[in-house]
Amino acid sequence: MANVRVETFSSYAEMSQAAAALFSHVAQTAVNERGRFLVALAGGNTPRQLYQLLAQPPYKTTIPWAKTILLWGDERLVPPDHPESNYKQVADLLLAHVPITPENVFRMKGELPAETAVADYTTQLKKLAENGRNWPHLDLAIMGMGRDGHTASLFPGPISPAETSQPVMLATAHYNGRPAHRITLTPLVFNDARHILFLVSGANKQATLQQVLHGTYEPEKWPAQRITPKHGKLIWYIHPHN
Repeated sequence: MANVRVETFSSYAEMSQAAAALFSHVAQTAVNERGRFLVALAGGNTPRQLYQLLAQPPYKTTIPWAKTILLWGDERLVPPDHPESNYKQVADLLLAHVPITPENVFRMKGELPAETAVADYTTQLKKLAENGRNWPHLDLAIMGMGRDGHTASLFPGPISPAETSQPVMLATAHYNGRPAHRITLTPLVFNDARHILFLVSGANKQATLQQVLHGTYEPEKWPAQRITPKHGKLIWYIHPHN
């Protein structure tokens, strides 16, 4: 695979430290070259320590937070103070501790009706886009992967027309037997990113990971395979143990 880097770490802490260092490096480079740093964040347990590290020295003071713009890869359709909100996780672990302005935080409004939330985030992306485009080039997308191969809120099953035609969509698949009730960026946006960083931790994901990285290309079965950047770098940081 061209422009793909896979690194394995002996501990979750090591992986998280490496992710924080990469985050900082991409942020500094983006601000130096283009004047701003656009990053899409992930939910779930795996990036928690990354967010905690970014909220502490040295990153708390060395990352150019004033020129950092935060987006989200997906969100549950819940209010921003709900325990399952991806925004709330980042707000608690990171936003409360770093000097980032509210104007630079572009959250998905999960408290809105589903279609309204999709339309609202589509509008937010367009405001950030360059040269009349419908979405911006992300400098970095942080992504995870579930045991079923899902990433963001792209789930196994038929690929909907929305996924290949619009930047934001409603996730309608059933996940672990329950409706997803989420909105998500689509591969159109992720695959435009300059850097995509997958963080994958746990022994129970390793068989799936082997299929995604080395198996047959079956994007309906393994949604993480849909992430194939057009020009950017695809990076996998893996901690294969529990």
